Amino acid sequence: METVTAEETLNKKSNLPSRKELTKHFKTVRSFTEEITDPLEIEDYVIQVTESASPAKWHLAHTTWFFETFLLEKELEDYDPIHPQYSYLFNSYYLQTGVPHCRARRGNISRPTVKQVFEYRESINEHVINLIQNASEQQYEEWAPIIEIGIHHEQQHQELLMTDLKYMFAQNPLDISYKEVERPRVESVPELSWTSFEEGVYEVGHAGSDFGYDNEFPRHKTYIHDFELANRLVTNAEFIRFVESGAYGEPKWWLDEGFSTVRDDGWKAPLYWEKKDGEWYQFTLSGKQKVDPNEPVTHVSYFEADAYARWKGYRLPTEQEWEVAAEAVEISGPFADAGHLHPVALQSAKAGLKQMFGTVWQWTQSSYAPYPGYKPLPGALGEYNGKFMCNQYVLRGGSCATSKSHFRKTYRNFFHANERWQFNGIRLAK
Repeated sequence: METVTAEETLNKKSNLPSRKELTKHFKTVRSFTEEITDPLEIEDYVIQVTESASPAKWHLAHTTWFFETFLLEKELEDYDPIHPQYSYLFNSYYLQTGVPHCRARRGNISRPTVKQVFEYRESINEHVINLIQNASEQQYEEWAPIIEIGIHHEQQHQELLMTDLKYMFAQNPLDISYKEVERPRVESVPELSWTSFEEGVYEVGHAGSDFGYDNEFPRHKTYIHDFELANRLVTNAEFIRFVESGAYGEPKWWLDEGFSTVRDDGWKAPLYWEKKDGEWYQFTLSGKQKVDPNEPVTHVSYFEADAYARWKGYRLPTEQEWEVAAEAVEISGPFADAGHLHPVALQSAKAGLKQMFGTVWQWTQSSYAPYPGYKPLPGALGEYNGKFMCNQYVLRGGSCATSKSHFRKTYRNFFHANERWQFNGIRLAK
């Protein structure tokens, strides 16, 4: 089998969108970022409540800096940066482009103002669109893949922006609502059932026919034993039974580091949950609400997902198992485009795998590591994924904060085992 690398896909001319398609995609994604910030007041843009959750203003500027740094400054001889210090303030971790400003202090910066950041975005938008429309064929073939990466990079930050805003609003005792949204509800969900897969040699990873991050390459063979995958996600009602059984205080269900984290951080339930007058409530982007028993549990760490699986007598799937199972499932689901702002309950009782995509990111038991033959992209773009292949676990499936046009079945998300502020949930395997 011919092996396709990320760099080869990046440079493959036949996969390039037309100038009209790329311009439309660029405008649509850039507009959606600003749509996410529409409900905010000016005071909301600058707050940073923890190191891992950046201010909204920073997300708006950083996604703009990406196009300026990796495209305009490199490719246009007469380009004059908007401000020489923006490359310092809005760099995240790309050390090959310069020393970044301290991540934990992004909320300390009141200038540039929010107004100036939006002006920065508008200026870069004009430059990029002009470049798309007026580049020679040779230039377009070189620049279009970089613009595609910038677009997908921005979609990643849209998801981070939504979850960072949620974490920020949750710290406020005034019970803030980011946006009032009604979600579809159901009376019940079907009992857990299982889909079986036979052992064998399977191919996983990106096939190279369209956009993909370098960590999805190359497509390769892997051996998988017989396994079964749960037909749906774990619900709140099911997780409540785990909580109320006293499992958070039982070390036998937990990895050692996980139980230490539970004890040290005082975890008693998923993030954003609290019990009041005998009922469970959770903070959502639409304010504090009663926990819906039929919705998928979310905002759980790898430690909690793994402990729950052990408690039930099952395990988490590997990322290879998840991808093999997803191969025959159509990509559909309540992605960010649906506007629910929270995972919704399973709407169908039909047989087969459900809720595979666009509901919650599903923890796998696979450590985030390179595929056989992995090669990062050249230059600073090679820092995008590869440098984080240490002490993290892979999640699959996308979430209610992921745009559908950003998602692929080979998409590998990754987080540290204790992180809970993303829309992370649980699918069981055995």
